[in-house]
Order: sequence, then C-alpha cells, then structure tokens
Amino acid sequence: MQKEAHELAVTSPFTAFQENGKKEIHLGQHVLAEFFECDPNTLNSIDKVEKYMVDAALECGATIVQKCFHMFNPYGVSGVVIISESHLAIHTWPELGYAAVDLFTCGDKCDPKVSYEFLKKKFNSKKATFSELKRGIIDEETLKVAEKPFEIMQQFAD
Repeated sequence: MQKEAHELAVTSPFTAFQENGKKEIHLGQHVLAEFFECDPNTLNSIDKVEKYMVDAALECGATIVQKCFHMFNPYGVSGVVIISESHLAIHTWPELGYAAVDLFTCGDKCDPKVSYEFLKKKFNSKKATFSELKRGIIDEETLKVAEKPFEIMQQFAD
C-alpha cells in the first residue's frame, strides 16, 4: 500500500543554525544576487555564462543534473543549472553590465555564497549585492514546514 503524501518521511537533509540559543531548522538557503558593472562581453557570451554557472555549481560542491541556456537577440543570456540540491539560474543584461542570479541549495552539502563569490570574480563585477533567505522553515516540535514566509538570513552589499 502506498503512503499518503503527508505520511512520507522527509528525505531532504535539514540545515540547523543556532540563533539566540534556539535551534532552527530549514530546508534550504536561497541567495538572490545582483552583479553590477560586469564585463559586457562575458555577459553576452552564452559559452562563458554557461561555463561559469556550471563551474559555480561545482565550486560549491553541488551535483549537476542538467543545464539549459538561451542566447537572446540582440543580446543577453538566460540559463539554469539544475543540481541535486536545487538550482542556479541567471539572466544577463550585457548592455547594462548587469546580471541577476538565483542560487538555491538545500541541505548542508553546498554553500550558495561560494557560488556567489566565484561568479562575482568571473563576471569581473565591480559591485555586487545579495540577500540570503531561509526557505522551508521547519517547526521543531511537529517537524512540518511552518506556514510562514521565508526569513532573510543576511543581506550584503559591497
């Protein structure tokens, strides 16, 4: 007999943090990054953007499942690297020297901030910012996902 969805065991590893003496558990970390004043030639190269996104996933210890990238006309690249731990996604505006990047990892194996630092260097970004969110916050007593919005772990601008 097949179990109902609400009876299935949770197989995703949790991430635990200590804040104010309280143990907090959440399923994933989601870094929303913005890269400014980047090399426009890099941002307009599907080959470079794809390579750097794949390398960023590997750099943080992720396991790549699949990738898909698209070159827009006249310029700009969008793409996603699907990883076992979630995904890395990007859209570039080379004419503005700007890239918006989404780095979402689940569990303790990968740190999306490692990917952020890697991409900042590869895009030759002169200024970058990120917000890091806690996703899928687990209620410690019930071990169910709390029905509340994500929480901002930190925000950074350099």
